[in-house]
Amino acid sequence: MGTPSFLTASARDWTPSRLLDAFILVNVAFLALDIYLAHSVNDFEHPAEWTPFGYSLAAPVVMIVAFVLGRRDRRTSDRLLRIVGWGGVIIGVSGMVFHLGSHFFAAQTLVSLVYAAPFAAPLAYTGLGLLTIMSRMVAPGEREWGQWVLLLAAGGFAGNFVLGLTDHAQNGFFHFTEWIPVISSAFAITVLLMACRTRVEPGYIRLSAVVMLVQIIVGLLGFWCHGRANLAAAGDNVKDAFVYGAPVFAPLLFPDLALLGMLGLWAVARRGADEA
Repeated sequence: MGTPSFLTASARDWTPSRLLDAFILVNVAFLALDIYLAHSVNDFEHPAEWTPFGYSLAAPVVMIVAFVLGRRDRRTSDRLLRIVGWGGVIIGVSGMVFHLGSHFFAAQTLVSLVYAAPFAAPLAYTGLGLLTIMSRMVAPGEREWGQWVLLLAAGGFAGNFVLGLTDHAQNGFFHFTEWIPVISSAFAITVLLMACRTRVEPGYIRLSAVVMLVQIIVGLLGFWCHGRANLAAAGDNVKDAFVYGAPVFAPLLFPDLALLGMLGLWAVARRGADEA
């Protein structure tokens, strides 16, 4: 079961499980801004496009209420958080299907896949939803808790791999640097999946942490490159440049997932030290 709310935790109480609660809350809330920019491209043409935006506004409020209730009524708190989690899973999977759209399902070609809306992007909600559900079902002290975090972080990097490949394929990888996130994601996936084994040596944990640090650098560089490209093309309308230009927040998924990976590595390392 989950631990008490991170909202009432002192500095010494910042355990991996409480950090995970904070990670989920911040990410769900931040997705509201990301969704607003992404769906502003077509001015929220379809009413369903408001669904993830509304979820990102409402879910953090429900989560905070659940965290506060957790000190007095753990059962109700866990139920609320599981509802939030399953809501994220459903929204993410539905969004993936909607992004693929009828064009891809009719043509089923690589071209229709590349030029569809970024179909892997909504799965961020699915990943956060699964993290929320897992944190209520697996005891934080168990080795499996850290392994699940690592597995879901690896799944996030798999999404980054697909997004980097399909998004940059639209301009034929015009700049060689556009291959960096693709290659970097592949390394991160491999390292994290290996760390999901029953036991990993401390040296491998340190190596994995270094790989996660590289992901942070890659993401920050990508954020700078996307922002610079948008500003260069902005002219007199900066807002349109960021709405219709390179997705400025997309590269930040790298440092975000790297932090999640480090959290999982920390949990696994703590458990390994306890068993030693």
